[in-house]
Amino acid sequence: MHEIVTLQFGQQSNYIGTHYWNAQESYFTYGGQEESPVDHDISFRPGIAPDGSDTFTPRALIYDLKGAFGSLRKINALYEAQDDAAAGSLWSGPTTTQTAPQIPPSPYQQHLDAGLSPPPLTSQTVRYWSDYARIYHHPRSLIQLPDLSLGDRLLPFENWDLGTELFENLDREHDLLDRDLRPWVEECDQLQGFQIFAGADDAWGGFAARWVERMEDEYGRKSVWVWGMEDGVRGAREKQLQKLVNIAKSLYELSTQASVYVPVSSKPISAPAYLNLDETSRWDTSGLQAAAIESMTLPSRLRTSGGQRGTLQDMEAAFNSDGNRRIAKFEFSVADEDALKETLDSRVPQMNDSRTKVRITDAQGTGDEPPQLAEFDMDLSASDFPKTTQRRLGRKTHVFGGAETSRGLWKTEEEVNADKGALRNRFDEGPKIHRYHTPLLFPILDSFPRIFRVSNATSSGKVAVRSALSTSTSVADRIRNIEQVVRRLVSLDEREALCNGLRNICEEYEEGWDSESEEEDD
Repeated sequence: MHEIVTLQFGQQSNYIGTHYWNAQESYFTYGGQEESPVDHDISFRPGIAPDGSDTFTPRALIYDLKGAFGSLRKINALYEAQDDAAAGSLWSGPTTTQTAPQIPPSPYQQHLDAGLSPPPLTSQTVRYWSDYARIYHHPRSLIQLPDLSLGDRLLPFENWDLGTELFENLDREHDLLDRDLRPWVEECDQLQGFQIFAGADDAWGGFAARWVERMEDEYGRKSVWVWGMEDGVRGAREKQLQKLVNIAKSLYELSTQASVYVPVSSKPISAPAYLNLDETSRWDTSGLQAAAIESMTLPSRLRTSGGQRGTLQDMEAAFNSDGNRRIAKFEFSVADEDALKETLDSRVPQMNDSRTKVRITDAQGTGDEPPQLAEFDMDLSASDFPKTTQRRLGRKTHVFGGAETSRGLWKTEEEVNADKGALRNRFDEGPKIHRYHTPLLFPILDSFPRIFRVSNATSSGKVAVRSALSTSTSVADRIRNIEQVVRRLVSLDEREALCNGLRNICEEYEEGWDSESEEEDD
């Protein structure tokens, strides 16, 4: 079955996770319907509700602070409250029950519970990530961290080291891996790996780093993909510099422990004309990130008949073949499927024309040119801070490897058939690129923000998406820039380990190519 267990840490990650699970739920098919191309057993666990009915809930662990869950409760329509008579029998005296004021469900949730069509959502009406959730979670999935509240001004959850301290305190008391994660893993028949959504520029980065450290000791042979969320909106200078230090620590710690680490900004460096994004709304920014992440990882959840299937291990082998380049650049594009079809029809007679923009090579290497990644509209791999140094300006980026996922008619059937497997030219030169394709479009649900101004997003409720992960010299450029700024911000006792570690990571994205190019330039 190749199950995937998902861990979500923090507000932005849970906003993304809600969009992600809503999309997964939309792929379910029921009696009399054609089988879904997505194998829901990979991401969802079967169960039995107290009334004996079958249930499917996400294989997920969801961590957040007090007050961040909104109206969401551990006990829901699928899992009723347990009998507390045994607990009450421990005390024979009078008892007084005190309950905190409950947050009322959003109108969207109220309509869903009543079986009615929900009202349209806006950035102003979405208060919490639970306001637009379309699925139920198992009570074991929802974990509220004690003693820390959302929006606490006295102890904001912003310092990276606070996250590591919190994990260590909780783990010392409860053994979080045994209590929270192991039950999910033991339910899996053949675990494919883990994916983690975590804030990288706040305390959740430190919390995630300690989690991944424990997981590496226990499940070292499994894929662990970490999506590190970064706030691309500039704030006050002091907070911006604190975020940069947090990002540096997340890069250093998580990229050496996880099998894949992907920085994901809340906004692209340059936005295409069809993107209508409210950068101040978590609902909007998380929708953008979720569309890219859900599409990129879709091959790992497909049935063999639903498109070109590839496990997490298959995809990471393309851009991290030597095991040392674990930080990937993240790009994606969105398009109207009808417009793609018109473009495709005009290209078919030109397929054998040498002027075709991208020449496709097959696994046997019949082409003369090395394969290359497609061009994308949005780069989500980093925000625009800090600026690129002069050292790389005007120089061509070298790509070591990549994995692409396309949903819809981005290419002809001839191109799709040519893309199976790892692509190289006949001289075995250039980057190794894995390309995956499925006709399944990305669903624009009523819980999703209207951020894509393409006709299919409103007419058919679906859009074509193409996304890619790659390792290239641009990764080293960004890490080098961060290291140069952070060395002036961190204390002396941690500067050497952090800055040396970041420089060592940079070398993995230059050795064997960049140094040679430098000599040629001289």
